[in-house]
Amino acid sequence: MSNAKKAIFAAIRKALPAPASAPTIAAELTQLRARVTATRPDRVSGPPDEVFLDRVQSPGVAATAERIISWDEFPAVVMRYAEQHHLAPNIALQPHPDLEALNWGGCQTHDHIHTDETLAVGLALGGIAETGTLIFHSSPQSPTLFAFLPLHHVVAVPYKNIWSWMEDYVASFDGKSPPRNVNFVTGASGTTDIEGALVRGAHGPGWLHIVVVGAAAQ
Repeated sequence: MSNAKKAIFAAIRKALPAPASAPTIAAELTQLRARVTATRPDRVSGPPDEVFLDRVQSPGVAATAERIISWDEFPAVVMRYAEQHHLAPNIALQPHPDLEALNWGGCQTHDHIHTDETLAVGLALGGIAETGTLIFHSSPQSPTLFAFLPLHHVVAVPYKNIWSWMEDYVASFDGKSPPRNVNFVTGASGTTDIEGALVRGAHGPGWLHIVVVGAAAQ
């Protein structure tokens, strides 16, 4: 490194303030969190799982949703959805052990997904009540393309993993590193870019059905 560069970097280091102590950083974080809480719009007033269910079925999100109490009910929900939409009982099943452990008798399943997949079944990490958003973390058990390639996507989400606000989800990391890829999915995909006509499935599933599993009253 040239002497001129060394002099410039030395001047920058000298001008920088001393590193803040851990207590100072913690106090500043507390102040920032208080400011966020004070400026939030009044969009979540109730249990987050109930607000989430209402939000995902609003016109702006345009998904369908229901609640079940037990995971054992989930395959029947998927079969009923397929019948209502006149779909063959042949599903791309996200290769998550919690899904694979269920009884999928009566339908064919495969753990890979094609570009022209009609129906896929997945498990979201959680949801955001504020916006009706699903959260998917990429992993071998949660391949990213499962959330984008199927025409119809039926997604289960545990009620305990529904946060009121986006900030609550971020705070849940608590020092842990996020995954390589995080996808936030809010509703079904559609566009009216061409002549104002609604086209479903433009950038993802054209139909999204969300199943909240469990009840806060339990």
